[in-house]
Amino acid sequence: MTSLLWFQGGACSGNTMSFLNAEEPSACDLVTDFGIDVLWHPSLGMELGQQAQKIFWDCARGERPLDIFVFEGTVITGPNNTGRYDMFADRPMMDWVTDLANQAAIVVAIGDCACWGGIPATAPNPSGSVGLQYLKKNKGGFLGEGWTSKAGLPVINIPGCPAHPDWVTQILVAVASGRTADIALDELQRPQTFFKSFTQTGCTRVQFFEYKQSTMEFGQGTRTGCLFYEFGCRGPVTHSPCNRILWNRQSSKTRSGMPCTGCTEPEFPFFDLAPGTVFKTQKISGSIPKEVPIGTDHVTYMAHAAAARIAAPEWSKEDMFVV
Repeated sequence: MTSLLWFQGGACSGNTMSFLNAEEPSACDLVTDFGIDVLWHPSLGMELGQQAQKIFWDCARGERPLDIFVFEGTVITGPNNTGRYDMFADRPMMDWVTDLANQAAIVVAIGDCACWGGIPATAPNPSGSVGLQYLKKNKGGFLGEGWTSKAGLPVINIPGCPAHPDWVTQILVAVASGRTADIALDELQRPQTFFKSFTQTGCTRVQFFEYKQSTMEFGQGTRTGCLFYEFGCRGPVTHSPCNRILWNRQSSKTRSGMPCTGCTEPEFPFFDLAPGTVFKTQKISGSIPKEVPIGTDHVTYMAHAAAARIAAPEWSKEDMFVV
Protein backbone atom coordinates (compact mmCIF):
# COMPACT_ATOMS: atom_id res chain seq x y z
CA MET A 1 0.00 0.00 0.00
CA THR A 2 1.01 3.60 -0.56
CA SER A 3 1.42 5.43 2.74
CA LEU A 4 0.12 8.98 3.13
CA LEU A 5 0.49 11.45 5.98
CA TRP A 6 -1.50 14.71 5.96
CA PHE A 7 -0.58 17.68 8.16
CA GLN A 8 -2.17 21.12 8.57
CA GLY A 9 -0.13 24.25 9.19
CA GLY A 10 -1.55 27.77 9.30
CA ALA A 11 -4.89 26.93 7.76
CA CYS A 12 -8.65 27.34 8.02
CA SER A 13 -9.10 23.62 7.23
CA GLY A 14 -11.02 24.61 4.09
CA ASN A 15 -9.03 22.22 1.91
CA THR A 16 -9.72 19.33 4.24
CA MET A 17 -13.44 20.14 4.11
CA SER A 18 -13.22 20.28 0.32
CA PHE A 19 -11.28 16.99 0.18
CA LEU A 20 -13.92 15.21 2.25
CA ASN A 21 -16.51 16.17 -0.41
CA ALA A 22 -14.59 14.53 -3.26
CA GLU A 23 -16.63 12.34 -5.60
CA GLU A 24 -14.38 11.10 -8.42
CA PRO A 25 -12.76 9.42 -6.59
CA SER A 26 -13.99 9.97 -3.04
CA ALA A 27 -11.81 10.06 0.05
CA CYS A 28 -13.04 6.55 0.90
CA ASP A 29 -12.17 5.31 -2.61
CA LEU A 30 -8.54 6.29 -2.01
CA VAL A 31 -8.35 3.61 0.67
CA THR A 32 -10.73 0.92 -0.58
CA ASP A 33 -10.05 1.06 -4.31
CA PHE A 34 -6.59 2.54 -4.70
CA GLY A 35 -4.71 1.10 -1.76
CA ILE A 36 -3.68 4.32 -0.02
CA ASP A 37 -2.82 3.81 3.63
CA VAL A 38 -3.73 7.06 5.39
CA LEU A 39 -1.33 6.94 8.31
CA TRP A 40 -2.90 10.01 9.90
CA HIS A 41 -5.05 12.98 8.96
CA PRO A 42 -6.17 15.79 11.31
CA SER A 43 -9.86 15.00 10.75
CA LEU A 44 -9.67 11.27 9.99
CA GLY A 45 -6.81 9.99 12.14
CA MET A 46 -7.90 7.63 14.90
CA GLU A 47 -4.71 7.94 16.93
CA LEU A 48 -4.30 10.57 19.61
CA GLY A 49 -1.53 11.77 21.92
CA GLN A 50 1.48 9.50 22.17
CA GLN A 51 0.08 7.05 19.63
CA ALA A 52 -0.15 9.78 17.01
CA GLN A 53 3.26 11.15 17.91
CA LYS A 54 4.81 7.71 17.41
CA ILE A 55 3.55 7.72 13.82
CA PHE A 56 4.97 11.19 13.25
CA TRP A 57 8.36 10.39 14.74
CA ASP A 58 8.65 7.03 12.96
CA CYS A 59 8.10 8.79 9.64
CA ALA A 60 10.30 11.75 10.50
CA ARG A 61 13.21 9.47 11.45
CA GLY A 62 12.81 7.25 8.41
CA GLU A 63 11.82 4.25 10.52
CA ARG A 64 8.49 3.99 8.70
CA PRO A 65 8.26 4.51 4.93
CA LEU A 66 6.41 7.64 3.87
CA ASP A 67 5.34 7.70 0.25
CA ILE A 68 3.23 10.88 0.16
CA PHE A 69 3.43 13.83 2.52
CA VAL A 70 0.45 16.15 2.07
CA PHE A 71 0.59 19.61 3.60
CA GLU A 72 -2.28 22.06 3.92
CA GLY A 73 -1.86 25.63 5.16
CA THR A 74 1.12 27.90 5.47
CA VAL A 75 4.42 27.12 7.09
CA ILE A 76 4.51 29.60 9.97
CA THR A 77 8.06 30.70 10.73
CA GLY A 78 7.36 33.48 13.25
CA PRO A 79 8.37 34.84 15.61
CA ASN A 80 11.96 35.47 14.55
CA ASN A 81 12.15 32.27 12.49
CA THR A 82 11.47 30.05 15.51
CA GLY A 83 8.12 28.74 14.28
CA ARG A 84 6.71 28.90 17.77
CA TYR A 85 3.54 30.65 16.62
CA ASP A 86 2.46 27.20 15.39
CA MET A 87 3.31 24.44 17.86
CA PHE A 88 2.22 20.86 17.14
CA ALA A 89 3.03 17.69 19.05
CA ASP A 90 5.52 19.46 21.32
CA ARG A 91 7.56 21.16 18.59
CA PRO A 92 7.20 23.87 15.94
CA MET A 93 5.21 22.67 12.94
CA MET A 94 7.94 23.96 10.63
CA ASP A 95 10.35 21.42 12.17
CA TRP A 96 7.91 18.60 11.40
CA VAL A 97 7.64 19.88 7.83
CA THR A 98 11.40 19.84 7.39
CA ASP A 99 11.79 16.29 8.67
CA LEU A 100 8.75 14.77 6.96
CA ALA A 101 9.31 16.45 3.60
CA ASN A 102 12.88 15.17 3.52
CA GLN A 103 11.73 11.62 4.27
CA ALA A 104 8.80 11.53 1.83
CA ALA A 105 9.00 10.15 -1.69
CA ILE A 106 6.58 12.83 -2.90
CA VAL A 107 5.34 16.07 -1.30
CA VAL A 108 1.99 17.61 -2.27
CA ALA A 109 0.91 21.13 -1.27
CA ILE A 110 -2.87 21.50 -1.06
CA GLY A 111 -4.45 24.96 -1.35
CA ASP A 112 -3.12 28.47 -1.80
CA CYS A 113 -1.61 28.73 1.67
CA ALA A 114 0.56 25.65 1.24
CA CYS A 115 1.45 26.52 -2.35
CA TRP A 116 2.18 30.25 -2.17
CA GLY A 117 1.46 31.45 1.36
CA GLY A 118 -2.03 32.65 0.44
CA ILE A 119 -3.85 35.34 2.37
CA PRO A 120 -1.74 34.89 5.56
CA ALA A 121 1.41 35.80 3.60
CA THR A 122 -0.07 39.12 2.48
CA ALA A 123 1.90 42.07 3.87
CA PRO A 124 2.69 42.76 6.64
CA ASN A 125 2.59 38.97 7.28
CA PRO A 126 3.20 39.08 11.08
CA SER A 127 3.11 35.27 11.35
CA GLY A 128 5.99 34.82 8.90
CA SER A 129 3.82 32.58 6.72
CA VAL A 130 5.29 31.05 3.55
CA GLY A 131 4.34 28.31 1.13
CA LEU A 132 6.26 25.07 0.92
CA GLN A 133 8.29 26.07 -2.13
CA TYR A 134 6.95 29.52 -3.04
CA LEU A 135 6.27 32.84 -1.37
CA LYS A 136 3.62 34.32 -3.62
CA LYS A 137 5.14 34.03 -7.13
CA ASN A 138 8.75 33.89 -5.94
CA LYS A 139 10.20 30.39 -5.90
CA GLY A 140 11.98 29.32 -2.74
CA GLY A 141 9.44 29.34 0.05
CA PHE A 142 10.18 27.29 3.13
CA LEU A 143 11.96 24.31 1.57
CA GLY A 144 14.06 26.30 -0.88
CA GLU A 145 14.16 26.72 -4.64
CA GLY A 146 16.28 23.68 -5.41
CA TRP A 147 14.64 21.27 -2.98
CA THR A 148 13.39 17.94 -4.30
CA SER A 149 11.81 14.94 -2.61
CA LYS A 150 13.31 11.46 -2.45
CA ALA A 151 11.65 10.72 -5.78
CA GLY A 152 13.52 13.68 -7.28
CA LEU A 153 10.41 15.85 -7.65
CA PRO A 154 9.72 19.40 -6.47
CA VAL A 155 6.60 20.04 -4.41
CA ILE A 156 3.48 19.29 -6.46
CA ASN A 157 1.23 22.33 -6.06
CA ILE A 158 -2.56 21.97 -6.11
CA PRO A 159 -3.70 25.54 -5.42
CA GLY A 160 -7.13 27.02 -4.80
CA CYS A 161 -8.97 28.61 -1.91
CA PRO A 162 -9.95 25.86 -1.46
CA ALA A 163 -8.71 23.43 -4.09
CA HIS A 164 -11.44 21.46 -5.86
CA PRO A 165 -11.74 18.08 -4.12
CA ASP A 166 -11.41 16.03 -7.29
CA TRP A 167 -8.18 17.80 -8.25
CA VAL A 168 -6.77 16.55 -4.96
CA THR A 169 -7.97 12.95 -5.09
CA GLN A 170 -7.15 12.44 -8.76
CA ILE A 171 -3.57 13.61 -8.31
CA LEU A 172 -3.17 11.47 -5.19
CA VAL A 173 -4.41 8.44 -7.15
CA ALA A 174 -1.97 9.18 -9.98
CA VAL A 175 0.89 9.42 -7.51
CA ALA A 176 -0.16 6.33 -5.56
CA SER A 177 -0.55 4.22 -8.70
CA GLY A 178 2.96 4.98 -9.90
CA ARG A 179 1.97 7.39 -12.67
CA THR A 180 4.03 10.28 -11.40
CA ALA A 181 5.83 10.46 -14.74
CA ASP A 182 2.47 11.21 -16.38
CA ILE A 183 1.93 14.31 -14.25
CA ALA A 184 3.39 17.15 -16.29
CA LEU A 185 3.89 20.26 -14.15
CA ASP A 186 3.73 23.85 -15.35
CA GLU A 187 6.23 26.57 -14.44
CA LEU A 188 4.54 26.95 -11.03
CA GLN A 189 4.65 23.20 -10.36
CA ARG A 190 0.90 22.75 -10.89
CA PRO A 191 -0.39 19.66 -12.76
CA GLN A 192 -1.04 20.79 -16.33
CA THR A 193 -4.02 18.46 -16.67
CA PHE A 194 -5.93 20.89 -14.43
CA PHE A 195 -4.07 24.17 -14.77
CA LYS A 196 -3.24 24.60 -18.45
CA SER A 197 -6.65 25.97 -19.45
CA PHE A 198 -8.31 29.10 -18.09
CA THR A 199 -11.28 29.52 -15.77
CA GLN A 200 -13.02 31.14 -18.73
CA THR A 201 -12.97 27.82 -20.59
CA GLY A 202 -16.53 26.52 -20.33
CA CYS A 203 -17.91 29.68 -18.72
CA THR A 204 -21.55 30.18 -19.70
CA ARG A 205 -20.86 33.91 -20.11
CA VAL A 206 -18.19 33.45 -22.75
CA GLN A 207 -20.50 34.64 -25.56
CA PHE A 208 -20.84 37.97 -23.76
CA PHE A 209 -17.06 38.17 -23.37
CA GLU A 210 -16.65 37.51 -27.09
CA TYR A 211 -18.80 40.51 -27.98
CA LYS A 212 -17.51 42.63 -25.09
CA GLN A 213 -20.91 43.03 -23.45
CA SER A 214 -20.71 43.62 -19.70
CA THR A 215 -23.17 43.25 -16.88
CA MET A 216 -23.59 46.28 -14.65
CA GLU A 217 -25.02 44.63 -11.55
CA PHE A 218 -24.67 41.49 -9.47
CA GLY A 219 -27.37 38.88 -9.24
CA GLN A 220 -27.80 38.17 -12.94
CA GLY A 221 -26.56 34.58 -12.71
CA THR A 222 -25.88 33.42 -16.27
CA ARG A 223 -28.55 35.67 -17.66
CA THR A 224 -26.63 38.51 -19.24
CA GLY A 225 -23.27 40.21 -19.45
CA CYS A 226 -19.63 39.39 -18.75
CA LEU A 227 -18.18 40.04 -15.30
CA PHE A 228 -14.68 40.81 -16.59
CA TYR A 229 -15.18 44.46 -17.52
CA GLU A 230 -16.80 45.87 -14.38
CA PHE A 231 -16.63 43.33 -11.55
CA GLY A 232 -13.01 42.23 -11.58
CA CYS A 233 -13.59 38.71 -12.89
CA ARG A 234 -10.22 37.05 -13.46
CA GLY A 235 -11.55 34.20 -15.59
CA PRO A 236 -9.51 35.13 -18.70
CA VAL A 237 -6.23 35.38 -16.74
CA THR A 238 -6.56 32.51 -14.25
CA HIS A 239 -5.47 28.94 -14.86
CA SER A 240 -8.09 26.51 -13.53
CA PRO A 241 -10.71 24.04 -14.77
CA CYS A 242 -13.51 25.45 -12.60
CA ASN A 243 -15.92 25.61 -15.55
CA ARG A 244 -14.85 22.20 -16.87
CA ILE A 245 -14.89 20.28 -13.58
CA LEU A 246 -17.84 21.89 -11.85
CA TRP A 247 -18.12 22.32 -8.10
CA ASN A 248 -20.53 19.78 -6.58
CA ARG A 249 -21.02 18.71 -10.22
CA GLN A 250 -23.39 21.66 -10.49
CA SER A 251 -21.88 25.10 -10.90
CA SER A 252 -18.97 27.51 -10.56
CA LYS A 253 -18.44 31.08 -9.43
CA THR A 254 -19.03 32.62 -12.84
CA ARG A 255 -22.02 30.38 -13.58
CA SER A 256 -23.70 31.59 -10.42
CA GLY A 257 -22.96 35.25 -11.12
CA MET A 258 -19.85 35.59 -8.95
CA PRO A 259 -16.57 36.93 -10.43
CA CYS A 260 -13.60 34.58 -10.48
CA THR A 261 -11.16 35.82 -7.84
CA GLY A 262 -8.12 34.10 -9.34
CA CYS A 263 -7.49 31.92 -6.31
CA THR A 264 -5.31 29.38 -8.15
CA GLU A 265 -2.68 32.00 -8.98
CA PRO A 266 0.19 32.93 -6.63
CA GLU A 267 -0.71 36.63 -6.51
CA PHE A 268 -4.07 35.89 -4.83
CA PRO A 269 -5.45 37.95 -3.14
CA PHE A 270 -4.78 40.45 -5.90
CA PHE A 271 -3.98 44.07 -5.03
CA ASP A 272 -3.65 42.94 -1.39
CA LEU A 273 -7.38 43.48 -0.81
CA ALA A 274 -6.96 47.25 -0.95
CA PRO A 275 -10.26 49.18 -0.77
CA GLY A 276 -11.81 49.57 -4.19
CA THR A 277 -9.99 46.60 -5.72
CA VAL A 278 -12.26 43.73 -4.71
CA PHE A 279 -14.99 42.88 -7.25
CA LYS A 280 -13.95 45.87 -9.33
CA THR A 281 -11.99 45.79 -12.57
CA GLN A 282 -8.86 47.90 -12.36
CA LYS A 283 -8.62 50.22 -15.35
CA ILE A 284 -6.22 52.59 -17.08
CA SER A 285 -7.66 56.02 -17.92
CA GLY A 286 -11.00 54.80 -16.68
CA SER A 287 -11.74 52.52 -19.62
CA ILE A 288 -8.86 50.18 -20.49
CA PRO A 289 -8.58 47.04 -18.33
CA LYS A 290 -5.29 47.09 -16.43
CA GLU A 291 -4.91 43.38 -17.12
CA VAL A 292 -5.92 41.81 -20.42
CA PRO A 293 -6.25 38.11 -21.28
CA ILE A 294 -2.98 36.20 -21.24
CA GLY A 295 -1.38 35.97 -24.67
CA THR A 296 -2.39 39.39 -25.96
CA ASP A 297 -1.38 42.99 -25.38
CA HIS A 298 -3.35 46.13 -24.58
CA VAL A 299 -3.27 47.61 -28.09
CA THR A 300 -4.36 44.40 -29.82
CA TYR A 301 -6.98 43.69 -27.19
CA MET A 302 -8.54 47.15 -27.37
CA ALA A 303 -8.66 47.01 -31.18
CA HIS A 304 -10.38 43.64 -31.00
CA ALA A 305 -12.76 44.86 -28.28
CA ALA A 306 -13.81 47.88 -30.34
CA ALA A 307 -14.51 45.73 -33.40
CA ALA A 308 -16.38 43.15 -31.29
CA ARG A 309 -18.67 45.76 -29.77
CA ILE A 310 -19.50 47.11 -33.22
CA ALA A 311 -20.24 43.61 -34.48
CA ALA A 312 -22.20 42.54 -31.39
CA PRO A 313 -25.60 41.07 -32.35
CA GLU A 314 -28.70 42.30 -30.57
CA TRP A 315 -29.18 39.05 -28.66
CA SER A 316 -25.85 39.63 -26.87
CA LYS A 317 -27.31 42.84 -25.39
CA GLU A 318 -30.49 41.25 -24.08
CA ASP A 319 -31.61 38.95 -21.31
CA MET A 320 -31.27 35.54 -22.96
CA PHE A 321 -33.36 33.56 -20.48
CA VAL A 322 -37.08 33.73 -19.90
CA VAL A 323 -38.71 32.01 -16.91
